[in-house]
Amino acid sequence: MKRGVLLLALAMSGCATVSDINQTLPTMNVISGKKPQEYAACVADKLATSRGAVQIEPHKDGVQVIVPGKLSADPAAVFDIDARSGGSSIKLHESLSNVPMRPGDIGKAANECISG
Repeated sequence: MKRGVLLLALAMSGCATVSDINQTLPTMNVISGKKPQEYAACVADKLATSRGAVQIEPHKDGVQVIVPGKLSADPAAVFDIDARSGGSSIKLHESLSNVPMRPGDIGKAANECISG
């Protein structure tokens, strides 16, 4: 039953765009001692096996990390990482933010990369 609900949620998420995902409430809003590029590289490394290559793009005073979906190339999550004195401010937006049984690899990577 749980797998059916998850598959239905994945199918309904459809073709989310970065701007669609950024309009959702952040699932994480934290501060890290790492610089934006350092945090982005950590997240990219942690997600390499489960998600493949992420896109890292310049964004405002930092970088934006776009994470692909597990089953498609459409974005599944967006990290907005802004520079601040002594580190960075991180906001994570996920396309399935309102689905409690969403894959946990993105949140896990985000948490593991905070300290530094």
